[in-house]
Order: sequence, then C-alpha cells, then structure tokens
Amino acid sequence: MCSLQYSSSIEISFETQKFVKIPLFPRLYPIRSRNYPLVLRAATSNEEIPPNAVRRKIDPDWRGGFSLGVDLGLSRTGIAISKGYTVRPLTVLKSRGQKLETRLLEIAEEEEVDEFIIGLPRSSDGKETIQSNKVRSVAGRLAVQAAEKGWRVYVLDEHGTSSEASDRMIVMGLRKIERQNREDAFAAVILLERYFSTQGLGTEIILPKSLDLQEKIKKGALVDPDFLPEKLEEYYTF
Repeated sequence: MCSLQYSSSIEISFETQKFVKIPLFPRLYPIRSRNYPLVLRAATSNEEIPPNAVRRKIDPDWRGGFSLGVDLGLSRTGIAISKGYTVRPLTVLKSRGQKLETRLLEIAEEEEVDEFIIGLPRSSDGKETIQSNKVRSVAGRLAVQAAEKGWRVYVLDEHGTSSEASDRMIVMGLRKIERQNREDAFAAVILLERYFSTQGLGTEIILPKSLDLQEKIKKGALVDPDFLPEKLEEYYTF
C-alpha cells in the first residue's frame, strides 16, 4: 500500500506577502502496515452462539459437544446428561450456593460437556416466578465461570417436568422411595429431551457482561483430539 508525498513545490506570492506552497510532483512511498486489535462486540442471540440442539438441526451429521441438564430445586438439584442422542439421569446434588456451582463445573469437566441447560421455573400461564429470579442468579454466576472454558449456559422453561418425571418413574415400576430420591434427576432428563425434541426452541443464553468472556464462548471449548482429531489444528490456529 502506498501514500502520496511530494518532493518539491513552487512559491506563489499574494498581496499579503505570505507564501503558499503548492506541491508539483508526487512521489510514492510505502506505508508500513499496522496490526490493529480486534474490536470486541457483544453477542446478541442464539443465532450467534447456537446451543447444541440448534447445531444438530442445522447439520444432522454434527458430532459436537455434550449437554448437561440441570433441574435446580430449593434443596436438591437434579442432573442429567446427553451424549449423542442418548439422555440419561446422572445424579442428584444436595449442595447449595458456591459449592453447588463448583460441583456443576466439576461434573461438566468430568463428562466433557460444553453447555448447561438449566430449567427455568414458570407458572402455568408462562410468567416467571420468584424462584425464576433465584435460578437466573445461579445461572448468571455459573455463566461467568463456565465462559472461562468456552462453555455456554442456557435456561429453558421447565414447567411440568417434575410431574412428567414422576409419571415416567411410575410406569418404569420404581418404588416410592426410589422415585423420591431420583425425581429431580429424571426432571432434568425430561428437560433435555424437551430441549432436543423442540430443536432448542425457547432456549435463552445467559451471557456474562465481559466482552472478553463472550469471545471465549464464541471460540468454544477446547476440542478433544480423540473425538474430533481433524479439528484440533483449526482450534489452535483461530
């Protein structure tokens, strides 16, 4: 790339006796290129950072990451996992606060998931409740920590998942004590099944305010070379 600079000029006299220089002959000089930093822009929607269910819809052959379903309760949290097209109950956690969030991140690491699908309580008419605010608070804190690893956090209406989970366990022939101990995990299963069957419809991403963290989410989690070895080079050359 070149710029125009001038090697000589003539002087034209005016009545004010001041001189104005007018260039005559342009000479080309190279301009050194500069590496300007990338301007960070806030992410806006699921279209920009799509959940796994949407990615699967776009590309049926997509073999991407795993999903963790989370049914947050007042004293118990049910966990389910989706790997491929299989959804199964995983565990029920009784911890709360920071311990719960830390354990969720540990499970995500162990199970190699790259997104959390958290059930959002709503009333029968679709309105959010006081419990919805509490769930959003947990989801917001979790989103900040998950973003450091490129993981995403979404919320999805969980209305009716508990009753549906109870009905399913009865059909399965589980005893009452078993149903009480596992209901939260099965509610998380119902949540994930609903999420994939509707291809992510109604899913809302929870984004940290930091643009740097949002960029990490866009980049995504580190690719497992055993899962997609052909993609590892692309990850490191981003």
